[in-house]
Amino acid sequence: MRETFGFLVCVWILLLGNCSGRFVVKKNSLEVTSPDSIIGVYDCAIGNFGVPLYSGTLFGTVVYPKANQRGCMIFDDFDISFISKPGGLPTLLLVDRGDCFFTLKAWNAQKAGAAAILIADSMHGPLITMDTPEEENDWSEYLQNITIPSAFISRALGYSIKRALTFGEMVNINLDWMESLPDRMESLQHPDERVEYEFWTSSNDGCGPKCERQIEFVKNFKAAARILEQKGYTQFSPHYITWYCPEPFILSEQCKSQCINHGRYCTPDPEQDFSKGYDGKDVVVQNLRQACFFKVANESGKPWLWWDYVTDFAIRCPMKEKKYTKDCADKVILSLGVDLTKIDKCIGDTEADVDNPLLKAEQDAQIGKGSHGDVTILPTLVINNRQYRGKLDKRAVLKAICAGFEETTEPAICLSEDIETNECLENNGGCWQDKAANISACRNTFSGRVCECPIVNGVKFYGDGYMHCEASGALHCEINNGGCWRKTLEGRTYSARIDDHSHGCKCPPGFKGDGVNSCKGKDFKTEVSWGSVWEIILGIVTKKESRDTWIRRLGL
Repeated sequence: MRETFGFLVCVWILLLGNCSGRFVVKKNSLEVTSPDSIIGVYDCAIGNFGVPLYSGTLFGTVVYPKANQRGCMIFDDFDISFISKPGGLPTLLLVDRGDCFFTLKAWNAQKAGAAAILIADSMHGPLITMDTPEEENDWSEYLQNITIPSAFISRALGYSIKRALTFGEMVNINLDWMESLPDRMESLQHPDERVEYEFWTSSNDGCGPKCERQIEFVKNFKAAARILEQKGYTQFSPHYITWYCPEPFILSEQCKSQCINHGRYCTPDPEQDFSKGYDGKDVVVQNLRQACFFKVANESGKPWLWWDYVTDFAIRCPMKEKKYTKDCADKVILSLGVDLTKIDKCIGDTEADVDNPLLKAEQDAQIGKGSHGDVTILPTLVINNRQYRGKLDKRAVLKAICAGFEETTEPAICLSEDIETNECLENNGGCWQDKAANISACRNTFSGRVCECPIVNGVKFYGDGYMHCEASGALHCEINNGGCWRKTLEGRTYSARIDDHSHGCKCPPGFKGDGVNSCKGKDFKTEVSWGSVWEIILGIVTKKESRDTWIRRLGL
């Protein structure tokens, strides 16, 4: 079965022809300012990690280490440091390609004090985009901490620089990221002068660290996305990659398990194992649901709710907990106040032999135009029709988006980290709340709202924060009377709460009911005795008082 799957993937690539032919390598300029023998402007490719200095330049001097020339080991082990002395130029470290991941080379360079890293190709050919590794390994611990910019240069340029250094010449280079900016002129073509950006993603959460980083980015960026969208600074749209199944294989078990709508829209099995877990078609359907959610939310004037939905779905409906289902997704949708009927209509019949208009448009959008290359890598961010290269985190992406605005016209969020959101004011952010007690699980944070059961007056609430929160502990009865019935009669208050640090509600002696919504007085004429002492918040009354007195007080 594994061999068949591999053959199918190869067939898909050959038929589609868009897995490598239109991939655009994001470049920036590298200008050698000395020595005279190699002065000139050269292309270099931006890596998919680190933080490119969008809208900026970096001038420094190149160092090629005497040892550890591929940068795969810690430079401290060789007593090598690239920390610039006071008044000295920043160090641009040159290393050779090979033996380890690009990311490890950058991390070792950063720890040794380099301001940027240049990686020289080991073979002749076109420039490539340096990507993050796919394997789950120790690299995931340092990957998000890489902050220096990186550049991939040709073998010829690398050789020329090393040769100049061998002759004792100082090589100075100016790295310029102005050409790699999201095109400001593109934004000015729109009457509203907004920056447009799109995020190609997937609901699949079973692909290890890469999926985890993707959802972590969504969680952290959603507050900024909301502000930019609500105030009209940007126009955002999410997108999803699908492939079609080749005609000869439409009825095969592989295509049936990975495709919907009779082989038109497919995604590989998330576990790469057809015998267990979820199928590729499950991922296609959830991706379609997210796309439809955005469509409906956008039509209602609230496109930013997509960020909340994707975040909440990842938290509440993970694959590993077997909750990656329509039922779980529907609960998230309803909690955000979006029309579920419209979303179901948008999804349509996934078993029917018909086109889905939304997914068909998505496949068309995968084919690149101009500076927007074919989308083949997930996740991919495109800003003003240019593919973003760099670290997928809030600060780096926000810097790239803000670079698309004209000077002095950028929004305040581009100039300050002080972000305030009011997501909890709208539909309580989709979180649990007790309106009677004015208690909510919704909390605004720097990176958007979170749904967490609160602590109120020292009382801790427990639950999922979305559908349920319950007070617990010795003081839980002080919060909204523990959720139990309570009534004041003739200046005295009677309660069904159990005040012994346990849970539950029970009508006091002489009353009948569920203890939560109601407790009604009994027919006292048939009552043999009053029983034990009633709980009275404003006083203690014992059974010494006459029955007629109590009947009169209770209005029976």
